[in-house]
This record gives sequence, structure tokens and C-alpha cells, in this order.
Amino acid sequence: MTKTATETSTALETARRVLDLEAQGIQMLSKELDGNFLEALNLLKDVTGRVIISGMGKSGHIAKKIAASMASTGTPAYCVHPGEASHGDLGMITKNDAVIAMSNSGNTSELNDLITYTRRYGIPLIAMTSKKKSTLAQSADVALILPSLPEACPHGLAPTTSTTMSLALGDALAIALMEQKNFQPNDFKVFHPGGSLGNKLLKVSDLMHDEKLPLCPEGTSMTETILIMTNRAFGCIGVTNAQGELAGIITDGDLRRHMDSDLLSMTAAAVMTVAPKTTRPNALAAEALGQMNDGSITSLFVTEDRLPVGIVHIHDCLRAGIA
Repeated sequence: MTKTATETSTALETARRVLDLEAQGIQMLSKELDGNFLEALNLLKDVTGRVIISGMGKSGHIAKKIAASMASTGTPAYCVHPGEASHGDLGMITKNDAVIAMSNSGNTSELNDLITYTRRYGIPLIAMTSKKKSTLAQSADVALILPSLPEACPHGLAPTTSTTMSLALGDALAIALMEQKNFQPNDFKVFHPGGSLGNKLLKVSDLMHDEKLPLCPEGTSMTETILIMTNRAFGCIGVTNAQGELAGIITDGDLRRHMDSDLLSMTAAAVMTVAPKTTRPNALAAEALGQMNDGSITSLFVTEDRLPVGIVHIHDCLRAGIA
């Protein structure tokens, strides 16, 4: 059945109202952040074990996402279901851990055993709730209080605004911890080896060829230089000076430009292009690909202290899924 213009307009108004209310919740949350956030951050930063995150119902789903975000950004974390915790999974939590318990009302009965366990064994407990005077908030070492806003549901029942704020607050903790720990792009690669993110974080050293490099000394005859170029099949050859440093490069284009001269009687130094573009072993492969695209070239020598240690071809990047 085709929807009328009125029905379509009403649906869009509803969607905008939901998004506006949830956005308002995040904005209020940002403005109301205080010393409790810093206290929670310091507590989590000092944890030698893992961060345990728990919540019931929709809060439980948000807890899983926050745990995943922390784990992938340098803070070991996992989610424990409060119901399962009461039936043996409390054994997963040690005195070296910290617990983040999530409940909008702060009085979720399924969290009671978890709260009691942390108090009994002195395990740091951070509450994430909208009720400052709730059991959870009053029992916790640090309480992160969400702004009091209505849910976006027309009946005010379905967790929407509250879960959005909880998720955003969890992201804020995860990223703040990430920066405190100086978590770098190379660390991302360790935790994200697969998929497009893993590809983007590949380093030049992961792709470069480091054996049988197309190299020759400056005094090499062009006859021998062309033979080396042909055998190595990179479409170029690096020219090294007496110190073994990369002094220049000869490409197929350089050969074409010298065809009118007595090319074969010349040396590599006479034909080479000096100061060629290079990259570093620890540079991101995406950066090297950008250099090749910007310079309309197909290969880059990889150098350390001007010494050639490898070569990377544009096809290496494309085969690795870097675009």
C-alpha cells in the first residue's frame, strides 16, 4: 500500500523527534561531565586486570559494545551478564579487575549479587545510571549520572535516549583511556588484523620486497643497468653512491627520454633522476600509495638513513586491498 504524503510527513517528524531528543541527551551529558568522570578514568587506568561491564536488557547490549570498544583500543574488557554472574560467572571477576555496572533506574535486581560481590572483595565499582540516589549509585565507588531526560518512545518506556547516552559515555571512557595509554595506529593493527581496518593499518614493511632489489652503483654501464632493470621487473632501478646510499633512480621514462642520445655508452649516474621519492619501512602502506598516486609513479624505494632496504610497488598495495 502506498503511503500518503501525510503519513510520510508524520514518520519523518517522528524520526527527527527521536534523533533530536537523543542528540540533546548527548549534549547535556557532555556539559554535565565533572570530576566523577576523571575519577572513573583514573580508576580504570590503574586496573591491572580487566574491565568488566554488566547490564540487564538493553543496558546489557550497550555493555557489550562498550566492552568491545575498550578491548579494541587497548583496555582489556569483556561483558558479564548479571544473571549468569549470579550462577557462577562471578568467578570470572578477580580483585585485579574493575566493574562498570549499567542500569538506568539503578535498582535492577539482577545486579544485586554483582554489587554485593564487588563490595565484599574490594573490587572497584563504577555505576552508570540516571538515578543518583539509587542502590547502584549509592553502592559504587564512582557514580556516573546520566542527565534526566524522557525516553524518545512516545510512551516514555522503551530505552532510547538513556541507552544512547550510555553508549556515548562508554565511548568517551574508551577513547579517553586510549589517549591516556598512548594507543597508536600500529597498536590498532595488532587488534584489527582483518577487514578493511586491518588493511588500512598495514605498514610498508608488511608489503615491501627486501630481496634482490633493483640496484646498481653510479658507475654501472647502461647496458648492465638495463639488464638488471629487466630481470627485476619493477620498471625502475635505484642507483647507489659509494656509501651505498640511494643517490638516484632510473625509470622506464628516463630510458625513453635518453633514446636520442648514445644511451648505451652512458653510466647510470648520467641518466638517473636524483633525489627520488622514497618511503620508510614503518610508514603506513596507505601513505606510500598516496605518494605514488600523487607522483604518478608505480614504485617507491624504502630507505633507512638513505640506505635502500626495500621497494614497494603500487600493485602490492592494491593486492592488499588498500585503495
